[in-house]
Amino acid sequence: MKVALVPINIGMQSLQQMVGLAQLAESLGFESVWTFEHVMVPLEYESRYPYSKDGKMGGGSDAAFLDPLIALTAVAAHTKTLRLGTGVNILSQANPLLLAKQAATLDLLSNGRFMLGAGIGWLKEEFDAMGVPFERRGARFDDYVVAMRKVWSGEVVEHHSDFLDWSGFQSYPLPVQKGGVPIIVGGSKGKAFERIARLGDGWFAPTNDAASLAPMLEELKAACSTQGRDYGSVEITSMWDTKGGMDAIRAFEDIGVSRVIVPLFMLGRDPVAGLNKLADDIIAKLA
Repeated sequence: MKVALVPINIGMQSLQQMVGLAQLAESLGFESVWTFEHVMVPLEYESRYPYSKDGKMGGGSDAAFLDPLIALTAVAAHTKTLRLGTGVNILSQANPLLLAKQAATLDLLSNGRFMLGAGIGWLKEEFDAMGVPFERRGARFDDYVVAMRKVWSGEVVEHHSDFLDWSGFQSYPLPVQKGGVPIIVGGSKGKAFERIARLGDGWFAPTNDAASLAPMLEELKAACSTQGRDYGSVEITSMWDTKGGMDAIRAFEDIGVSRVIVPLFMLGRDPVAGLNKLADDIIAKLA
């Protein structure tokens, strides 16, 4: 079981604070650090966050969201083995050519440690502010994944769709990782399982425990069967709120989870002490 940390990019007041936490996590045996993304959060919004009962996400409009790719580049420069993931970037509102270039660059600079967690987004007000249509964001996501992988191939790119009209160019640098940067699809609503089965190297599950995750995995297995995808080739990542200790970890393992990601706020007011305790209680027993 891989144990990871999120978010390394929110609420950080300095480079030293962010890098220090990442370096400590690396030294304690954490496998990876992850980011969240919002370019902006309105003071008020009508959009409904799909993963909470009240339809609101944690944190307010004044939360300091450091840009995920810039933050992870800084972490990459100060670590050696720690993997780096976005959990998740909102692909449907991004420019896919620019993002493909940025992802390949980060993968090169980190020597192949980057994972692009990506989702379709839910906050219409953010899409509006970015000047991107909220409608058809799922179809746009699917198209962008296919197009970005062409950019990472090193071959001359030809991609013509409802959303893009690319022709006659190559893009360098290429990602270090064979096959390109792994794309970890986030979410569990709508066509998420079909999307994971068709396009994802892995799934970032918005759950906290094995009991709630298990029935979703059955849906993913069914989607993989329909798409002719080997379910075993999908790496499963889940959030974990640290409750249940090693029993919870074993339950995740029993259903095929490869990675659990612990929210920083679950580690208490002193994240350094919290990281050390989690390493002693969990990571040391997994070695």
